[in-house]
Formats: sequence, structure tokens, C-alpha cells
Amino acid sequence: MRIRACALIFALLSARALLTPAPIFAQAAAAPPAMRPVRRPPHTAPKPVHAPPAVPEPSTEQRTARFFDSIHNDPQRLVAFLHEMPKGADLHNHLSGAVYAETLIDLAASAGLCVDTSTYQLGQPPCDTTKGTILVGNTGMPGDTYGQLIEAWSMRDWNSARGSGHDHFFATFGKFGPAAVAHTAELIADATNHAAEDRLTYVELMHTADGDLAMKLANKVPWTDDPVEMRKQLLAGGMADIVAETRKRLDEAEAQRIVVQKCRYLSATKGCNVIVRYIYQVLRGLPKQVVFTQMLLGFELAQADPRFVGLNLVMPEDGYTSMHDFDLHMRMLAFLRPLYPGVHLSLHAGELTPGLVPPDGIRYHVSDSVDLTGAERIGHGVDIMHERGVEDLLARMVKHNVLVEICLTSNAGILGVSGKDHPYAQYRRAGVPIAFATDDPGVNRSSMTQEWLRAATEQNASYLDLKDSARQSLEHSFLPGKSLWKEARPGQQKRTAACASDEPDVMGVSQPCAEFLGTSEKAQLQWMLERDLAIFEKQY
Repeated sequence: MRIRACALIFALLSARALLTPAPIFAQAAAAPPAMRPVRRPPHTAPKPVHAPPAVPEPSTEQRTARFFDSIHNDPQRLVAFLHEMPKGADLHNHLSGAVYAETLIDLAASAGLCVDTSTYQLGQPPCDTTKGTILVGNTGMPGDTYGQLIEAWSMRDWNSARGSGHDHFFATFGKFGPAAVAHTAELIADATNHAAEDRLTYVELMHTADGDLAMKLANKVPWTDDPVEMRKQLLAGGMADIVAETRKRLDEAEAQRIVVQKCRYLSATKGCNVIVRYIYQVLRGLPKQVVFTQMLLGFELAQADPRFVGLNLVMPEDGYTSMHDFDLHMRMLAFLRPLYPGVHLSLHAGELTPGLVPPDGIRYHVSDSVDLTGAERIGHGVDIMHERGVEDLLARMVKHNVLVEICLTSNAGILGVSGKDHPYAQYRRAGVPIAFATDDPGVNRSSMTQEWLRAATEQNASYLDLKDSARQSLEHSFLPGKSLWKEARPGQQKRTAACASDEPDVMGVSQPCAEFLGTSEKAQLQWMLERDLAIFEKQY
């Protein structure tokens, strides 16, 4: 009230002075200085005080990314976080190398196989103890034979002081091969169980599913440099029968897998829910007539059976035949691929380092695979910075949306390439799509969680980088159907219009989205990943 009264008095005095008829300026001039009226600025209303703009609440993705950053230097908490994170697909996984040695030893024991205790090579019975071959069995083997078998059949405890990781890795397959040949169902079951444990929903397993049938056909058909004539003779020589037999073998293996995993019972393993497709693998280290025959079989299989979604070339890229016939292999693929336009192609390329091959051998494998064959994915690509015109090559890979399957554990163990020596950062900088993969998780003693841990700790991959890897793995899978994404490039993802307004973490979807998802197997898995990621991120 005191403030109001003063204001009222001041207003009245001011009004009275304005109403006085005497000349105010003259009076003011004559008055003593102390009595002169104070001239005040015109009255202005005080400016309203506005509240600062509201800071939007961080999204669940942002909160999760911040939590990831907070534990980045705590490997124990980081591995627990990554283990639970949904990971999408594993696109680069060899079935024969996916299984841990412990499982292979059990399979060898159940088959009554013998092992040479000096080479750890499996063989058929009867065993000859006088020559050092004994029956495989967890309880029947002397001393530390069990541990020695694990080390001989995998990269466990391997280091450069013990010799070449490259040579040891590739030697393992011949040693345990007899245990894997007759147990395809068990291998698939084991691989999918591990995939489920790793929060993967889809795997593409590389598998030479015909055994040696293509090889036998190749040996019956004389080689000719005319690919048209060569294909004609192979098709006429019994290729259709091999396709049928290979499909039958896979039917039997998948039926047995259901039994092994108890998929029709309440005790079913989580691996039953993992969707599997197959990449037919061509053994490029074999003679050219066998390689061409296997390529043709791969294309014919993928055209006839939707379970086979593409093909790839395997065996050491630095091997004599692989290097010597590389140009020929590219021409073979360039000839065959247009004849089978619906068949996909992913190629091992650039799994090389300086010194492993001569300087001119490390300059063109990735570029030729991309430019000459139209490969949609590149496996490894470790030597990319040694390729001719690398910046233009990276730009072409971005333009044509070619994904790189990066296998960090494999590259470290086989090639000795890790940390800053790995070109992951160069691919990321260029905007090339990336998906982390396991390669041979059994032989490498790894998992997708471990691959992501390496990516985070060695390559400084962020939470958003890993999330993008999961999305890209399904985007670049060879599953049929349209993508959920109208724009899927890193950091630019926009969902297709039919599902743009739907929330993945809400039960049910709109009718347009449901109709769209019903037409695409790929989009269905992509939507499941978005749902799982949304649920995962809500924890943080």
C-alpha cells in the first residue's frame, strides 16, 4: 500500500503542475537549483519477462546413446549392454566355421571317428594306436588331448609368437572336416542357437551344399574357353539332377534341425526362431572347370530354390589359384550373372595385406568385384586403401549402395589387422554402408556381441553406428520383398509411406502398414528389429 500511495501522490502533484497557468519554464529558471523540477523520461511499461524456451525431452534413442557413452570405457558393462542389444542379421557366416570345436568333438565322438594325435586330423575307424590315432571321446582321450584338439581346430590362445594366424586358421577346416560333413543339421542348429543368444533374427550361412557333386560333374565335362559351350555341356550333363539332389539334402538337414532343436515342443531352443537362408559358396582355389561348374550350380540353385539367395567365392584370396585365376573368375561371373538376373552376389574381396601378396596383387580385387560383376556386397575389403583410385571407388560403392561386411575378429586373427590399421573409419567417412559380421565365429571363438565390442572399443563406433549396422544388415540382406525404408542410408533413414506414422513399440499397426508388411519378408524382419530396438531403448 505504501508504494501505491507514493505513486498516487506523485501523479496528483504532476497533474497539478500541468494545470498551473504561470510560465513554468520562467519559474523554473528563477527557482533555486534544489527546487528545480526534475525532468523525467516519458513513462514506458516494463518489458514482460518471458520464460526461457522449453528444452525438449531427449528421445529414448538419445538417452540410450548417452548411457552407451557413459560406459564406453567400462568393457564389462559395455559387453552386458551389447549382449542385450538387438542386432538384426549376420550376413557373413560360413556354416563349416560357425561351430565351436567342443561341438565338433562331440560330433566326432558320436560318429566313432579317430584322430591323429600328432596332426589332430580326423579320420575314419578303425583307429591304430600304434600309429598315434585314437578314438575321439571326451572321456576316452589321454592327457590334455581335448584341450589340444580345441586349440588345433580353432584360434583359441593363438598368437603371432606361435606362427601364422592365417595358416593356422585355414588349416583347421581340413582337420575337423570329417565331423562336419555328415552333420549339417547339427551345424545349422548350433549356428542358429548362437545367433539367437546374440539377439540376431536372421543369418545367411555360406554352404557348399552339394558336397562334391559339382566337382564330379566338372571332371566329366572337358574344359573349353567358350563359356556358352561350357554351360551348355554342364546343363546337358546332369546339372538339373545335382540341383534336385542338393535341394533334397537340404530338406533332410532342415527337417533334422527341427528335431535337434525340438522346435515343435515347449522345450524348443531359441534358435528355432532364427530365419536362415543360404549362400552357395564356390571353392575358388580349385581348378577352373570346377569353379565354373560350382558357379553355375550356385546360380541354378538360387533360381530354383528360395532358400538359396545368392553365391560367393571362398578359400584364401591369396592362394595360388585364387590369385592366378582371379581375372578368369571375374569373367565367369560377368558372363553368368546376366543369365540369372534375380540371383544375388556377395564376394570376398580385399582380404589381403601388403606383403601377403605382391604390390600389384592388392590393387584391384575390390574394384573388379564391384565394377565387373556388380557384386552387391563385399566381404572384408581390408585392402581398400591400397586400391587404385580409392576415392572414386568408395564413391562408386556409395552410389551403387554396395555394403561392406566387416569381420573385425577374423581380420585381426588371420591378417593381423586391427585398430587404426583397419579401414572401418575410411568406409564410414565415405558413407559406404557397413554391417559387422562374424565370418567363422566357431573357429574364431567369437560372436556378434564380441564383434560389436571390438567395434566400440577398437574402432570407436558409437551407439548410433551399431544401430545403423543392425539396420543395414537387414536392408542389404538377400531376403525377398521391398524395404521398410524409403531412405536407408546412414543417418538419413525414412520409413516407407505406408508405415511412416506407425510406432514400432505400439501393439499392432495401421491397415496400410499391415498390408505392406504382408507383402515383404524383408520389411517384416525390419519392422521386428525396429520394435525390438524401441523396447530395448526404453530401459534407458
